[in-house]
This record gives sequence, structure tokens and C-alpha cells, in this order.
Amino acid sequence: MPEDPGRRPPPRVAASAPHPSGPAGGRTTLIPALRERQALALSVLAALVTMTLKLGAWYQTGSVGLLSDALEALVNLAGASFALLMVIWAQRPPDRQHPFGHGKAEYFSSAFEGLLIVIAAVAIFVSAAQRLLHPQPLQAMGLGLGLTALATLVNFVVALLLLRSGRVHRSLATEADGRHLMTDVWTSIGVAVGVGIAWLSGRLWLDPVVAILVGLNILREGWELVRRSFDGLMDSALPDTDITAINAVLDRVCPDAARFTGLRTRSAGRNRFAYVELHVPGDWPVSSALQPMEQAERELARAGITLTIRLRQRSG
Repeated sequence: MPEDPGRRPPPRVAASAPHPSGPAGGRTTLIPALRERQALALSVLAALVTMTLKLGAWYQTGSVGLLSDALEALVNLAGASFALLMVIWAQRPPDRQHPFGHGKAEYFSSAFEGLLIVIAAVAIFVSAAQRLLHPQPLQAMGLGLGLTALATLVNFVVALLLLRSGRVHRSLATEADGRHLMTDVWTSIGVAVGVGIAWLSGRLWLDPVVAILVGLNILREGWELVRRSFDGLMDSALPDTDITAINAVLDRVCPDAARFTGLRTRSAGRNRFAYVELHVPGDWPVSSALQPMEQAERELARAGITLTIRLRQRSG
């Protein structure tokens, strides 16, 4: 029997295709899509700026609610720095020890950021409990809330850039950092409103209650990041939209006497893989099977999916 083409080495990992929200999708947006390294470097810079502003707001006011917001900014800084490191690592080309590339490194970034969020939440709960037991007056709230508003605006703009860049380049680390930053935006707005009400009404117990709510909210976000990292490390299947697109290509290129079966998919960071068997009649020459196999590989490679096909010849 001729050599089985299914034993060929897997095709080279193809570069990711643009996300449908990018230029290839025909839709325009005012938010540019930066390269992953540029977006995450900008996130690190923004985290430094916002952390400084929020720490200044806490120092001026003594509000434990604003302290909780500043602690989350510290998490943003550590998470963005680690995400940048992991993206640089993930973009390394395949080597002898890692023939499928280093794409899964991005999942460690999300897991690390989730762990930092848990640590920050514990610190917030401790500070809030102490303030509930020993209330303190709030000071210089006008300046403190102004600094918080400025930091929130910076985070909002950078979060939009990160989300856009992560979706276009299919970068989990970049998109996760953007989601976390956008959560921080809404958290900061809630903190500012809650602390402002506590200041205006004189109900000082509202300040630590706001901090506790912040802690619970970022715990939820941390759990989501850890869950997504676990799913990625466990080789989760591609989304239904990708599977539908793969099946459409296979149906179109498949000859009448042959059939594709046993489709399996997995993702590794931004890289997407599919495995399938092509069953052909036993009297077919190998050359007749190569044409649909190569056509399917080419079409899916243009969509950023690496396809591996195993050829099987039916007896009789």
C-alpha cells in the first residue's frame, strides 16, 4: 500500500487570521488594534499611572474604599507586566521540545492574574473589617474623587484598546487584561459613588461596605480568569463557529466517493488545530486523495487553523 499521507509531520503553524471585527470582517471601528506587545506595554504604563493616582486618592482621604480601588490597580500592574512577559514567550517559534509552539504560555498569565486578584481581595476584606470596627472620618474628598475619576478615564481608554487588540490577534492574555481593566473601570465608578454617599451622608460604615463589595466583585473576576486558563490548558475544543467553518470547508472539497470523519479540535493560545480522517476507496491512487487534502489545509490555514488529515483506504 502507498505511504499513508496521514503520517506526514503536522503543517507549519499558520499565523492567526484577523478576527471578524478587524478589517477582514468588513467592519470599521474608531478603536485601533495594536500589536499584543504594544497593547500590553501601554497597559503596564497605564497601570503605573492609575496606581499612583489611586494611591494618592487614598492617602488624601483615608478611605478604605479608595484603598481597595488602589489595591486592584496594583494587581493590574503586576498582571499586565506578567502578561507582557508571557506574550513575548508565546510568540517564540516552534522548536524541538515544543513542536506546536509556545502559545499556551498565555494561559499562565490569566491564572497568575487571577491569583493576584484573590490576594488583593483578602487584603481588602481585612482592611474593611478593621474600618468597620474602628470608623474614621473622610478628608479631602473632592481631591480624592477627582484623582479617582482621572484614573478611571485612563483605564477606560486602555481597556478598549486591549479588548480590540486581543480579539483581532486572538490573544487570551491581551483580552483578559482588557476585561480585567474594564471591570476595574466599573469598580472605580461604584467605589466613587459609594464613598461619595458615605461622605455626604455621614454614614461612615458605608465606606468599608463599599470596599467589601469591591473585594467580592474582583473575586468573581479572578475566578473567571482562572477558569479560562484551566480550560485552555486542558485543550478545550474550538468554538461552534470555528467547527461550523471547518465542516463547511471539508464538505466543499470532499470528493463524492470519499468522506471526512472524526473531526477533533483544540486551541493553544491563539493557535487553533483540527484533526480529521479522510476515508477513500481502496483502489484510489494516493494522488487522487492529495488534492482535496491539500486544498482543505490551505483554506483553513488562511483562517488561522492548522489542519492535520489522516488518510484511510477502505477495503473492497
